[in-house]
Amino acid sequence: VQLQASGGGLVQPGGSLRLSCKASGFISGDYAIGWFRQAPGKEREWVSSMSSSDGATYYGNSVKGRFSMSRDNAENTVFLQMNSLKAEDTAVYYCGVAPGYYAAIKVEDYKYWGQGTLVTVSS
Repeated sequence: VQLQASGGGLVQPGGSLRLSCKASGFISGDYAIGWFRQAPGKEREWVSSMSSSDGATYYGNSVKGRFSMSRDNAENTVFLQMNSLKAEDTAVYYCGVAPGYYAAIKVEDYKYWGQGTLVTVSS
């Protein structure tokens, strides 16, 4: 399984960005697909997850109400729409897949990772 994250960039506070994560390869059974972020000097932080079985989504408290996940099954792609961005959202964002999980929020549950895309929120 390979994951390709894209869509990062520089945006002003209050702005929006949409990240994409395109998956290739086959995953048997159900899995969770999630977004994490890592700011300089900090640990990787869970942002959101989606269940492959029913598309249910879950969000960390710091992004709830501002970020939303969606998917395009035909393109094997999930998206992270980020609105009302703040300086503290600045980080490298990673998508990952956790095979066998309905929804996973721990880094160690994820087996496959994309390469990361940098989001910088600054005026």
